[in-house]
Amino acid sequence: MVKNSIVLFAFVILAFSAPAISALLSMSGPDAWYADLNKPWFNPPGWVFGPVWTILYLTMGVAAWLVWRNGNAASLVWPLGLFLVQLILNALWTPLFFGMHRPGLALIDIAALWVAIGATTVAFYSSSKTAAALFIPYWLWVSFATVLNASIWWLNRP
Repeated sequence: MVKNSIVLFAFVILAFSAPAISALLSMSGPDAWYADLNKPWFNPPGWVFGPVWTILYLTMGVAAWLVWRNGNAASLVWPLGLFLVQLILNALWTPLFFGMHRPGLALIDIAALWVAIGATTVAFYSSSKTAAALFIPYWLWVSFATVLNASIWWLNRP
């Protein structure tokens, strides 16, 4: 029981490491550059992102823990490897978009992230249907974020 709780905590911390690393790499968030961009009509207010991402990172950690709990060493390599890949892609988006001011590069990253989330969801399904279900809201949010990123890129292309 204690081991399960420690591992759950570790997976949640691992999931939250993506935005922490992202913040360290970019050392910035929305700034004057972002404020001056043309944005589509469906761009949500800034306050929406914090609560949504907090819930999503929490559910990502729980999902990975569920897969770990149901697997053995051999069966965990692929799903948890994909989990790490999508976390890395997730962590890269903010530095690309806000840090480097490169919505086009960020769009490539988020498209790869979308694919990685889908692959992770499929890989999680064989170990835990609940884990896969926990990834669906994340996939849907990143789908929306991909459209938003593409729209911002399109509206501000040179």
